[in-house]
Amino acid sequence: MRRTLVLMIKEPRAGRVKTRLGRDIGIIPATWWFRHQSARLIRRLRDPRWQLVLAVAPDLAVASPVWPADLPRRPQGRGDLGQRMGAMLRGFGPGPVCLIGADIPDISRAHIARAFAALGSHDLVFGPALDGGYWLVGAKHPKRLPRCLFADVRWSSKHALSDTLRGMPDHRIARIDTLRDVDTCTDLRPR
Repeated sequence: MRRTLVLMIKEPRAGRVKTRLGRDIGIIPATWWFRHQSARLIRRLRDPRWQLVLAVAPDLAVASPVWPADLPRRPQGRGDLGQRMGAMLRGFGPGPVCLIGADIPDISRAHIARAFAALGSHDLVFGPALDGGYWLVGAKHPKRLPRCLFADVRWSSKHALSDTLRGMPDHRIARIDTLRDVDTCTDLRPR
């Protein structure tokens, strides 16, 4: 079955991306960082072992010339982050699907391969982030995921992963590497 890696990504427009980082270093430098980080990430994660798909926001950005022309793109759609993530996960399959964000500078192909490998014996896989959230979520059978999968999650908080896991008591869950995401100036420094 075909593996799919979905990259949730915003079109790099000043004032629309990395706004918390922008408060620390300025809107233009934060946008520049995100644009180059995203391009590096896309190049790094191309791999014949999975299909790379861009889930873009805003929805009209599916036609943006910013993205590589050969990559499939889907609009993220409406709703909060959890609703959009759930829709993206359920929108693929029947093979395993992993979903990541674009602001994790240390993601490698090896991390993604470990996530897909973990789905061989688990229903779900998470890549925890240092701040209590997560940089990856993956599902072995994405079409079977409940619609309420990401309900009652305190996004952008230290509780995001624990809130998400609390809503999945009957699933076999694996965790892979803990990585940092970039939200503020402090996060730009390697740990």
